[in-house]
Amino acid sequence: MYEPIRTKSVHSTMADAPSDFPHRSREEELDIQLAGHLAALLAVTDELRALAPSADLDTAAARLAEQVARLRGGGAPARASLTPVTSNRDDLHRRAHAVAGRALLVAASRADTAAAILAAERMDSHAAALEPRELATH
Repeated sequence: MYEPIRTKSVHSTMADAPSDFPHRSREEELDIQLAGHLAALLAVTDELRALAPSADLDTAAARLAEQVARLRGGGAPARASLTPVTSNRDDLHRRAHAVAGRALLVAASRADTAAAILAAERMDSHAAALEPRELATH
């Protein structure tokens, strides 16, 4: 009743087509995300260091820079200048806590133990910095 199709269909799937651009693996995408979150955490840490210098923040900044460089293949991360900022200290700690939480999620999903431990430590540190003030306001 019907004649068989003798030509190729004009509707093709992408599965057979060669890609015109390089694709990244899931691991590479997670590395990029994690490096971005850790770099954002480093920026907030640098802002906190400018506002209230401490040895803990200096150590954290060095460890964060090391992890970002590792994830980016050795490239040093951009750093904020240590000039005093007008940001609220509590807001910076809240922002750092949130960014560290995002970094922890990505580090856990890519099974990066070193980055996960660092992110968890930073979350604890920023939560501890907020606790006395948060409790006093409630």
